[in-house]
Amino acid sequence: MGNTIWTIDPAHSEIQFKVRHLMIANVTGQFSKFTGTVETDGEDITTAKVHFTADIDSISTNNDQRDAHLKGADFFEAEKHPSLIFEGDKLRKIKDDKYELEGTLTMRGISKREKFEVEYGGLIQDPWGNSRVGFMLEGKINRKDFGVNFGLSEATEKVMLSNEVRINANAQFIRQASK
Repeated sequence: MGNTIWTIDPAHSEIQFKVRHLMIANVTGQFSKFTGTVETDGEDITTAKVHFTADIDSISTNNDQRDAHLKGADFFEAEKHPSLIFEGDKLRKIKDDKYELEGTLTMRGISKREKFEVEYGGLIQDPWGNSRVGFMLEGKINRKDFGVNFGLSEATEKVMLSNEVRINANAQFIRQASK
C-alpha cells in the first residue's frame, strides 16, 4: 500500500498553551493560523510522519498588549522567527489508543527533540465521503530551552512566569491522497 497524505482541518482543530503567571494561575493562549500534514503508510498511524507549522503572529491570549509582548524580542521574536515548527518522526504505541509522538520542535531558530502524549480519536468517514482521523496531543516543554525569556532578572522571572509551558492540541485530519 502507498503513502497516504492527511491535512489538518483548521475549522475543527486547535493548538493551545498554558503557562503559570505569578505562580498562582495559568494564562492560556492559542495560535489561530496553522497548517499540518501527516503522512502514513496506508492508514497505519504508527508510521506517521507529522509536519506542523504555527504562525507566531496569530498568537492570542485575549489581551492585545500581552500578545504584542509575546511576539516581541523577550519571547517569540516573531519578526525574525515567524513560525513554530514541529516535525514528528516517531509515533510509538503505549497501550490502547495512547501513543507517544517524538520529533523536533523549532522555535526562535532553536531546534530540540521533544516527546508528546497522543490519544488517537479514531478514523471515520464523514457524511461527505471524506476519511478523517482525530488526535489529542498534550505535553510540556521548557520555554528557556528555546530562548523564550521574559527579559527580567532570573530571580524576578521565577516569580513572574513558569519555565514550563503545557501544550494541548486537538486535531482532525482529512485524507487527501495516496502516493
